[in-house]
Amino acid sequence: MEMDKIPSEKFQIIGADEAKADAIARPRVSYLQDVWRRFRQNKMALIALIILTILIVMVLIGPAISGYEFEEVDKTARNMGPSASHWFGTDKLGRDLFARVWQGGRVSILIGLVGALVSAVIGCLYGGIAAYFGGIVDDVMMRILEVIISIPYLIVVILLSVVLESKSVGTLILAMTIAGWCQTARLVRGQMLSLKSQEYVLAAQALGVSPWRIILKHMLPNTLSVILVSVTFDIPNYIFSEAFLSYVGLGIQPPNTSWGALCSMAQTTFTFYPYQLFFPALMIALTMLSFTLLGDGLRDALDPRLRK
Repeated sequence: MEMDKIPSEKFQIIGADEAKADAIARPRVSYLQDVWRRFRQNKMALIALIILTILIVMVLIGPAISGYEFEEVDKTARNMGPSASHWFGTDKLGRDLFARVWQGGRVSILIGLVGALVSAVIGCLYGGIAAYFGGIVDDVMMRILEVIISIPYLIVVILLSVVLESKSVGTLILAMTIAGWCQTARLVRGQMLSLKSQEYVLAAQALGVSPWRIILKHMLPNTLSVILVSVTFDIPNYIFSEAFLSYVGLGIQPPNTSWGALCSMAQTTFTFYPYQLFFPALMIALTMLSFTLLGDGLRDALDPRLRK
């Protein structure tokens, strides 16, 4: 056979190198570093993060670089189209739309962020208490939650506006968060029910750790990934709710403005001046889409089961 003609000098016994037996095949990567690596691989989520960063920066500096005050009225420049002097045009009172769009973005994004944060805090505490104590406590708390969910938030907004005689940003946030935390509470409760029987929770109970400390120090941190994803999905919901309420006249009132209020004002002149509706509607769409894609990317990046 041909194999018999190959001289033995051509072969070399390599064997195992004991000095390299304990060497690490790849550098150690922490959980957060691995999350960022996986998040960067999601191109759509990364683009969404860039768009959100640009929007937030423009919301902060946009009114200042426009050269106009957002409530400044110029009767000689009413309903002007986009131009070098007014980049987004002007409205029916001659106010610069570029300044008003970014000023309105401050209100809309503020409501989205604060509303989602309040809902996350209340929902985490409520869901954590219900899951930890269980039994009759869990049953009573869940029935209360179902009653709150069944109340339409539009009725709550109207009642609070009448009772408090105010349509301010604080009233709007209060009205939307009264029932907005319920879905977060359900989500956290379900997650914590699976954590309740874990060994570290049983060990803390055996050591006599108080229930509040177990919930805050042991159970909530282990649901952080779920909470972060929930917050990123809640923010566009609050922004859209504010836009809808402002559109129907129950939201932000002049001289303040928001993206929803700008759309509400532009609807009457949309046929003749479509740009007045286009720019605030575009900002609402970009913000909601970006937060949704960001939440989708975070959900995949924070899932430890996808770690490689």
